[in-house]
Amino acid sequence: MMKVLVAESNKKHRDLLVQYLQEEQIHVLTAADGQKALEVWSNEDPKIIIMDINMPDIDGFSVIEEIRRRELDHTYIIVATDNEEVILGRSFDVGADDFISMPIRKTELIYRIKASEKVISNQENQTVIYALAQLTETRDIETGRHLERIGMYTKVIATELKNHPIYGEQVTSQFIHHLTLSSVLHDIGKVGIEDAVLRKKGIYTEEERKKMQTHTIIGASTIDKVADKYPFMGFLKMASEIARYHHEKWDGSGYPEGLKGKDIPLSARIVALADVFDALISERYYKPKYSFQESKRIILESSGSHFDPIIVEAFLKHEAEFYAIAHLD
Repeated sequence: MMKVLVAESNKKHRDLLVQYLQEEQIHVLTAADGQKALEVWSNEDPKIIIMDINMPDIDGFSVIEEIRRRELDHTYIIVATDNEEVILGRSFDVGADDFISMPIRKTELIYRIKASEKVISNQENQTVIYALAQLTETRDIETGRHLERIGMYTKVIATELKNHPIYGEQVTSQFIHHLTLSSVLHDIGKVGIEDAVLRKKGIYTEEERKKMQTHTIIGASTIDKVADKYPFMGFLKMASEIARYHHEKWDGSGYPEGLKGKDIPLSARIVALADVFDALISERYYKPKYSFQESKRIILESSGSHFDPIIVEAFLKHEAEFYAIAHLD
């Protein structure tokens, strides 16, 4: 349960804040002065603080500065003030994230708390994504900017599909957000592939090819273990299906399960095109760097066989954006 620290010197205001938050089943901690606020923050690790600037002992500005100096994970701090013009400028200068006007209105308070929870959730998601993606980069010398570009390509395609009559209902803003986050984990399973295969600079034997293909299963299994521990991170379900199915093909000739057409999750179909396109326009040990036009030609020729034709249409509509992303330094 999310912990909220109410650091408020005025007992009437503090009691009202506690009442409103507890009515929403929020775990509330309290402090009546700056020193106590720092002690509670240090011992209880609340993710959100509602901060009275006019605290005795240590004022709210100093408390915020001290928290920013000592924190390891970001604490979301909401300044409570009845004097916005005087207080807000300095509050944000020392590191506050938001403010709420006094006297407190319950509706505004709850909306502020919900907004802060979304920010915290996004920060936690980004941390997990970054940590997992770094695992891939330590093993595969061809990642790095590749992962960044994949995220950008997938966002371009998904944003176009949001307006498509067939896929528009499925491609919500949340779908796009989760896809952009989770697409960078598509090849995380490569951490489980031995170097003799992963970094081989020649043609794979049949046995090596099959070993390499297991990175899809390894990747999905790895992400599923993380998802079991952090079930509130909904994007990990999509990350798992992308890792498992991004090498499936529209005509059923892909792996690991030989899925066909719309049996392949939409997220994996989008990443499949983005991944292949970026491989085409990049130099790899087994191939030269293809031009944008040559890469485009190969994508078009693979419409209906490797790729979902509607996704290829989305790519064509935004080829200028793909070109710009492909040529980022």
